[in-house]
Amino acid sequence: MRNLEAKFRLSDLEAARAAALALGYTIRARLTQRDTFFVVAHGKLKLREQPPDAWLIHYERDHERGLMLSRYEIVTVTDPARTREMLAHALGVLAEVSKDRTLLMRRNVRLHLDCVKTLGSFGEIEAVLGEGEGDASAGCARAAVDELIGALGVDAGELIEVSYFELMTQR
Repeated sequence: MRNLEAKFRLSDLEAARAAALALGYTIRARLTQRDTFFVVAHGKLKLREQPPDAWLIHYERDHERGLMLSRYEIVTVTDPARTREMLAHALGVLAEVSKDRTLLMRRNVRLHLDCVKTLGSFGEIEAVLGEGEGDASAGCARAAVDELIGALGVDAGELIEVSYFELMTQR
């Protein structure tokens, strides 16, 4: 799978939620997540625990005019505690990120309003691109991401091109 992403700090999650709702986004869920990142040779590998579910997610990112183009694979995990323990022992843990997330959606675009423990408030936009979709689909996704970024009042210079765990290590 692929998606086009944008990440940025937000000073007011409620104002961002209101702006997204005004564009036609709907609230889909309020989630508590813990992402454990592991040491890997290529890309990033994380175990996402979102009770009662969990997934192992591997992804790699390229940058495209301030946005990130990600390729990712997701596998459902039935025993997250044992999986975390096994991968920590075999690969080593880079970091752990805990957050409360509000998920809003419109068509194939997801807006995450995140309150990240120790980091603060962020917005993250993901426009999902189907397999084999060409430049036209990517162009539509880019337009949808740009529209939402504009409605949220985010400037291109405010986009963050790293993961939350990388922000933690930069502090």
